[in-house]
Amino acid sequence: MSTSPFPKLLDYHTIKNEYDCHESSDENAAIDHQTLSTEDALEETASPQSHTPPTGLTGTRLRSYAFAVLTRREYSKKELIEKLSIYAQNKDEVLALVDEFAAANYQSDERVAEMTLRSQVQRGKGPQRIKQVLKSKALDQAHIHDQMQEIDWLTQAYQLKVKKYGPAVATDPKLKAKQARFLLYRGFQMDIVMKVIAGKKEED
Repeated sequence: MSTSPFPKLLDYHTIKNEYDCHESSDENAAIDHQTLSTEDALEETASPQSHTPPTGLTGTRLRSYAFAVLTRREYSKKELIEKLSIYAQNKDEVLALVDEFAAANYQSDERVAEMTLRSQVQRGKGPQRIKQVLKSKALDQAHIHDQMQEIDWLTQAYQLKVKKYGPAVATDPKLKAKQARFLLYRGFQMDIVMKVIAGKKEED
């Protein structure tokens, strides 16, 4: 029978205490990563740490720390490499470990890309902003190409405009420009923005 690449009975709190990773009080509660919502995991940000975890990790200690990191949230390959490299003794060991995790599907760029898309759309972001976020995580846009094509960006932009400025079609040039800047900043393309400003709700 094959042996799991992770230590048996790995306990999150034990690992967290060992590496002195102090999180906020609500994060000190037991975390069931199987029920943690993917959106919350992506939006989770690390709280300031009062102490620096030990460096020079290698072997089982590095593997255990990497597993603990992934129980808290999903990381792209780039993000995970950067995170582990801070504490690891050997960069090559980090690269090999992350490749191993990816092969076993413990880490998945495709999964991170899909969750990023879902999270950004819920936050009212357009395709251009979403592409920027994907690029910052070194994620291939091909992972979510089909999903991006299926989204009605005109409807998304129109609903955002109505939420911010109401349903009335602006006639004042300054207000039109203000609405356009708002939607462009959110990441919607100019053709979509112009249709929304003109009051168009959906494609013909």
